[in-house]
Parts: sequence; C-alpha cells; structure tokens
Amino acid sequence: MDRNRLIRDIPPTRRSAIGSSRLTASVVAAELGRLTPRDRLLLDLLNQHRTFTTDQLVDLAFGSVGRARNRLNTLHDRDILDRFRHYQRPGSQAWRWTLGPVGAALLAAGRGEALPRPAAVRDATARLAMSPTLAHLLTVNGFFVALTAHARAHPGTRLVRWWSETRCRDACGNLVRPDGHGVWADHGVVVPFWVEVDLGTETLSRVVGKLGGYAALPPRRAYPVLFWLPTATREANLHTHLRRVGLPDGVTVATATADHQGPAGPIWRVVGHRDRVSLAELPAPNTDGVPWDG
Repeated sequence: MDRNRLIRDIPPTRRSAIGSSRLTASVVAAELGRLTPRDRLLLDLLNQHRTFTTDQLVDLAFGSVGRARNRLNTLHDRDILDRFRHYQRPGSQAWRWTLGPVGAALLAAGRGEALPRPAAVRDATARLAMSPTLAHLLTVNGFFVALTAHARAHPGTRLVRWWSETRCRDACGNLVRPDGHGVWADHGVVVPFWVEVDLGTETLSRVVGKLGGYAALPPRRAYPVLFWLPTATREANLHTHLRRVGLPDGVTVATATADHQGPAGPIWRVVGHRDRVSLAELPAPNTDGVPWDG
C-alpha cells in the first residue's frame, strides 16, 4: 500500500483564525451576538461532558445529519468548536467535537473568569484525544444521548437530569465515583439512577467492589445503580458473581447490555429477578422514608 497516499488522506491541520495569543474581549463580544440558542446548548453540553461524536450531536440538538454538519463546520471555522479523530483504515472515524478557543472563552466570560489562552484550550483537546479513557467517556455520553433521543421521539418522556462524572464526584465526595447520574421521567413516573459503564476491562471483583461506596451514600441519594455492559456474556457473569457474593444492604442493581435496544426500553434485569423491565419500571429508591433529592 502506498504510504504517501495514506498520509495525503489525513486532513491537513486547519490554520486557526486566532493564532495562539490571548483572545480579546471584542472578539468574544462579536461572537456572542452571533450565537443561536442551539449554539449555546452545544457549548453548555460540551462544557459539562467534554466531547461528543457528530451522530451524538445530531441526536442531542439537530435531528438531521446535514443540518448538523453544516452548523458544526461553521462553528469550527469560527473556532467556537474544535474537533479531532484518529486515523484509521478502512473508512474514517467520526469526528469528536470539543470546545474551541472561542467557545471556551465565551463560557469563561459568562462566568466572569479570565479568558483562556487559545493554546491552552488546544492543549486540553490534544490531551483528551490521546486519553486512554476517551472510549469510556464517549460510551457514558452515548448512554445519556440515547435517552435524550428517545425522549424527543416519545412525548411524555424526558431526561430531567444528567450529571457528568465530575458533577457526581462533587455530590458523592470520596464515597464512590459514578460515571453518571440521571433522572428519567416517563408519563408521571420519575426514576433517579446512577450509571456505571463497564467496557470489560476490569475484573468482576473490582466492578462489584464499587457497590460498597453506594451503600455508604445518604438515603436521599440511594438510587438504583445501573451497570451498562458490553456483552450478554459479561452480564451473565456479573449476575453469577453477585449471587455468590451478595449485594450490600440497601443497594439496588440492574444490568443491561449495549447490544440491546436503547436504555429506556424493557432491557433492565434487576439483580435477584429474571424478568426485564423498562427504565421507568425500576424499583423506587430505598430511602427509608427520607425524600430523595429530586
């Protein structure tokens, strides 16, 4: 295979419109007046959850691949968004979108903070692109994106709350580090939950060992713990392991795999039960009469 041809297939690095010097307030103010409500939504989502693929952003904010690509490319050209993807053959990897220097500056200005240097923002994007946890982050975000897409197609359902790992860590302290937290509403039924995304890279003992931290949470945050697993075999092995070691008192666990339909549907198997239920049918939080913090 012609190595030079492969190198030419890699898109060249785009020359930034702003260089590496510090942004001026006038540049940020000018861009602020051009942002649409959907642009602001994208900035907020990327600020909280760091990165999404093009398809994930279609589901979150656009509904059409063509409209998404046009707007995302425009925001990229204005340095509001940045993007990266890893070289692969055959085919091309989907773009992963992040905040660009202007987008990060817009958010900083809104918080009354000093504007970040463009070079620092691009360095953060490069570190994210090479992070060994990138696939895990995209899988976690994909879980919540799927719920958002389901809600858009099914009136009466809604993802009421979506916390990132960082927000969960702030809420849980050193007790446990969930990958995410959500509150799902389905025709009047409201279900809070923690999410643990498993890619099959840890031993089952280590996975199950996380449950002790959930047992130590205060009753108002004793939500069901959802394990999102890569395969049916991994799920079956986890249930076998849990039958052997047992669950900590007060902890409810349900499992499902990514090869099922979306996470809102009747795919969840509560530990100790055989039938699968929908997300809205999960057991209520075991709060011992203390209202949960919804």
